[in-house]
Amino acid sequence: MSANITSGARGAAPGRTEHRLEWRTLLQWLLADGLIDDEQCRQTEARFAAGDSSMHALVRLARAGLMRADNGKPLDMEGLTEWLAGRVKLPYLRIDPLKVDVGRVADIMSAGYAEARRSLPVQVGLTEVTIATAEPLDTDWVAQIESHTRKAVKLVVASPLDIARYTTEFYTLARSVRAAVKTGELTQPASFEQLVELGRSNKQLDANDQGVVQVVDWLWQYAFDQRASDIHLEPRREMGLIRFRIDGVLHTVYQLPPAVLSAMTSRIKLLGRMDVVERRRPLDGRIKTRNPAGEEVEMRLSTLPTAFGEKMVMRIFDPDTAVKELAQLGFSAHDAERWNRLTAQTHGIILVTGPTGSGKTSTLYSTLRRLATDEVNVCTVEDPIEMIEPAFNQTQVQASLDFGFAEGLRALMRQDPDIIMVGEIRDLETAEMAIQAALTGHLVFSTLHTNDSASAITRLMDLGVPPYLIHATVIGVLAQRLVRTLCPHCKTPDPEVTRDSLNDMLKPWRLSGGVKPYRPVGCLDCRHTGYRGRSGLFELLVLSEPVRQHLHPRTDIDALRRQALQEGLRPLRMAGAMKIAEGLTTLEEVLRSTPAWEH
Repeated sequence: MSANITSGARGAAPGRTEHRLEWRTLLQWLLADGLIDDEQCRQTEARFAAGDSSMHALVRLARAGLMRADNGKPLDMEGLTEWLAGRVKLPYLRIDPLKVDVGRVADIMSAGYAEARRSLPVQVGLTEVTIATAEPLDTDWVAQIESHTRKAVKLVVASPLDIARYTTEFYTLARSVRAAVKTGELTQPASFEQLVELGRSNKQLDANDQGVVQVVDWLWQYAFDQRASDIHLEPRREMGLIRFRIDGVLHTVYQLPPAVLSAMTSRIKLLGRMDVVERRRPLDGRIKTRNPAGEEVEMRLSTLPTAFGEKMVMRIFDPDTAVKELAQLGFSAHDAERWNRLTAQTHGIILVTGPTGSGKTSTLYSTLRRLATDEVNVCTVEDPIEMIEPAFNQTQVQASLDFGFAEGLRALMRQDPDIIMVGEIRDLETAEMAIQAALTGHLVFSTLHTNDSASAITRLMDLGVPPYLIHATVIGVLAQRLVRTLCPHCKTPDPEVTRDSLNDMLKPWRLSGGVKPYRPVGCLDCRHTGYRGRSGLFELLVLSEPVRQHLHPRTDIDALRRQALQEGLRPLRMAGAMKIAEGLTTLEEVLRSTPAWEH
């Protein structure tokens, strides 16, 4: 038996059409089921009869602009496909590429066979193969697949557009991986000498390595299409893993032979201007490419030596981050107005706090982008530069050259800046330079890693900054978190969450206004997680004169918090409760992501 079923397999020629769906049949079914009326049926028949088309019958009908007779909604491709599945008594499936074992697709049938049958294997189990088809009446070939694989075939109905798209993508990827494996120098993990030769000769550009090039290109475009924020290339003992982080959760996308994963890592390192030969220590780099929409996308690269090879993580930065409005980031109208007032000041220090991955960079870049007019000079010192922004003058910290944040700030002070952003205040020297910049009339932004806004004050004191200097320079602290937002397509009201239960979480404070909580359900749009996208929660501490009165050598942080609350501070839990009340997220998400308010 050959490796897979090909278009020349025994049986009737795969190009036959006697069992193919016809638009006339589908129109009569739609009419019989009451989805269209007689007038729509006659008009569509007249329009279609004027010419023949090789286009799939469902695609023609989806583009015909038909409207449901029962509710007036359009009959789109998804609706028609789901209806057809019910008509032929088969399950409906919207193909989720992250749940398809792409590496085993080509083992079931060849690309030509899949295209001819308008079918695509989507899941391979121990005893069963699930195959999505756009031709549910054409089933003569099922026996061939069952004989070839020695597994039962389970048919599901999927959109012909999805099947055509993913057939091309999956088989192209499978061919690229096979081509990479067949390349001589990639059949085993590359030795030190091979890597040296690869680095010297740019061997990855040779025709024999075209498979690696194609896999890397596919990987990036696939990640952009799936809304990934990070790409992980992880070597394992037997097989390398590719994983995407989507809405804060990691998904396994593909498994690759270790040799191919190693070659992919080497190619990405070359494109990121990193040392291909060096695999014993962590490295950083960056790449600029384009997404399917043609927009420039920045990716930050990081490698780390592991037990089975070099692990790489690529952080993808949203090209729209720097131009997002505060409401898009998740700011309430109350906090947006206070933040705009704070950032309009001409001097002082503004801190943004939160753990890694809480959205601090997005908030800072979006804010600085709005402040970076032609009349001001905006300079940054970063480690590393997260995104290239033409409106800023950005400087990269170089630890190997003894050029850290403090040295960068010292140099910037001689560059006639108006607004300065320091990537992070890590030590007393950097803090002292930021304070000096603020005292001499500059607006300084920076970040800290603390649980809430008030804790930033104690962190500065722990670093050795005297309270009187904090009093004189720090004008505000913004603490933030990211929570997953509910999928708008499947969320449903949650009667278990009430105003009383939210107020119990917020004690001693209470929520005002209406409460419309929802809970996650899970659908095809959100990959059955119940969540789609993320939004920010913000806690803004403005250091007004009454708040500053609490800054002294024996600072009472609890008293400072209480004073800030009286002046409009809303703790992170309160910001989360408001989003629960608006039906944007869930109680579990807020409790998981925010610290309890200390009082």
